[in-house]
Amino acid sequence: MKTVLEGRTKTVTIERGGPTIIIGERINPTGRKRLGEALLAGDMDYVRNEALKQVEDGADVIDINVGVAGGDEDKLLPMAVQAVSEVIDCPICIDSPHPTALPKALEICPGRPLINSVNGEEASLARVLPLVKEFNTAVIGLTMDDEGIPTTAEKRFAIAEKIVNRAAQLGIPAESIVIDCLALTVGADHQAALVTLETIRRVSAELGVNIALGASNVSFGLPDRETINELFLAMAIQAGLTCAIVHPGKAKRGIMVVDMLLGRDEFAMKYIKYHRAQEKKAAANA
Repeated sequence: MKTVLEGRTKTVTIERGGPTIIIGERINPTGRKRLGEALLAGDMDYVRNEALKQVEDGADVIDINVGVAGGDEDKLLPMAVQAVSEVIDCPICIDSPHPTALPKALEICPGRPLINSVNGEEASLARVLPLVKEFNTAVIGLTMDDEGIPTTAEKRFAIAEKIVNRAAQLGIPAESIVIDCLALTVGADHQAALVTLETIRRVSAELGVNIALGASNVSFGLPDRETINELFLAMAIQAGLTCAIVHPGKAKRGIMVVDMLLGRDEFAMKYIKYHRAQEKKAAANA
């Protein structure tokens, strides 16, 4: 199952057995006051620099979310997509459920982007899937519906299956669907990570589609979050995760190590090249 994304000049393929694809999550104003201020001011240089830094840190795809309080998303989303596409070659993930901003951004986005996201709610399916079909994009499907995020793997799997089947009814192939099995904090529910991992295993085995995950929620409210996130990502990749939505500067090294240990890096050459580049960079900044 190959999900192909295209940027201005670069193509990225998400597939099981290939390298874990990294979606850079940093263009998102949630909890990032300076970025929110830049968006409200229309400061696209700040947005461009965020994109470039993430590519430098190893992102394969750049997520763009401009949902800041007081912002005009109809204006900001296409503006940000245009700005980012001018400075990076890799694919873009347009992160918005906004019914009018999303198509405006899709109209000017180069290549074949990823939409983040659709979910099992009827309103979401009716709003987003026709855009996926019209613009021939790929889409992330969240395993939640009108009742929220299920606490069992069985119910999350059922939502994933619903999204894949509903997409098929519109002529959208399964390879265009990337399922996000959702991570919740183990600080509130000690079974939360296990449910996510079991959902990943089931979706991988039974639906065969590619799987995304924003892993950082698993550690919310806990000390030493980076260690928790890194180890959880390793477990998720082993379970079937093919696409991680992360801070590339913090997650790239760990993901490369996991891929290497899973036999996806012949003679560890990619990891060695990355490690040497990081050493050279550190020496230059010393």
